Amino acid sequence: MTTTPPSRKEQLAAFDRLLTIMDELREQCPWDRKQTMESLRHLTIEETYELGDAILDNDLEEVKKELGDVLLHIVFYAKIGSETGDFDIADVANSICDKLIARHPHIYADVKVSDEEEVKKNWEALKLKEGKKSVLEGVPRSLPALVKANRIQDKVAGVGFDWEEPQQVFEKLKEELEELQHEVSEAHTDKIEQEFGDVLFSMINYARFLNVNPENALERTNKKFTKRFQYLEAQAKAKGMSLKDMTLAEMDIHWEAAKKLP
Repeated sequence: MTTTPPSRKEQLAAFDRLLTIMDELREQCPWDRKQTMESLRHLTIEETYELGDAILDNDLEEVKKELGDVLLHIVFYAKIGSETGDFDIADVANSICDKLIARHPHIYADVKVSDEEEVKKNWEALKLKEGKKSVLEGVPRSLPALVKANRIQDKVAGVGFDWEEPQQVFEKLKEELEELQHEVSEAHTDKIEQEFGDVLFSMINYARFLNVNPENALERTNKKFTKRFQYLEAQAKAKGMSLKDMTLAEMDIHWEAAKKLP
């Protein structure tokens, strides 16, 4: 059964409804009236992670709900900005529209591109023309280290600072692992941390060449491990035991069974 997608008029009406509700809440609700950009910040980060979870779980109903939560936060910030006279939701929308048009001259001007990689290189070059001193200025300082490393590598690759072949990256990874092992054998604590960081950075770089998002890959493994470990806990409980009462060999039997679960 197919459904007719909402018209642009219906979409705009839904967005207008949200703006109206935001106005009412800001005026009438004690909690909403009290909020500031600073107080909302950690909640916005939390909502973004919840959206990320829903996407990884491929739960489209939950994705819809979480997108609504994120959209609410955008409208909330814009409402606060309008109260101080700094910006409103129209300024927010027009700002991103202007940026998209400026960053896509192959669509809105006469620039020619051959593929996605050329688009990405043009994007970074245009950002420098806009006054940015470094292509890395757009990497948020507060990003988790793994995500930040991936963004750093992606951005420098956009201006041509990159390896040519995946095998080169893999060889670099092996080199970093050997350096880590050397420092471990020498028990150089400070250098071990440094070399371990280099190994992680190289792993993330290799993931990029394999077209793997390292954050998604690691989170999928986190979810897989959690599911298997909770199965192990459930099996122990069913036998009236705790994990501390089990030998590693007994745990391994249930772990191998967990690996066969869908």
